[in-house]
Amino acid sequence: MKSQKQNEGELKEIAVKIEKKVAEDFELMMKNTGMPLADLVVIAMKRFRSSHLDYLKQVPVTE
Repeated sequence: MKSQKQNEGELKEIAVKIEKKVAEDFELMMKNTGMPLADLVVIAMKRFRSSHLDYLKQVPVTE
């Protein structure tokens, strides 16, 4: 995972407020992996997005 390229292509900055514990966990992950925060966040967001394609209306909604 560390060797994969993240944030390729055009970038756009976003600002969000998140729970303190989540932010502290990301800080610890940065320290333990040596990966930049932006890479860790984009990995997390891509995983979330792939699990919730229904939010993007890219898959049929099942009832």
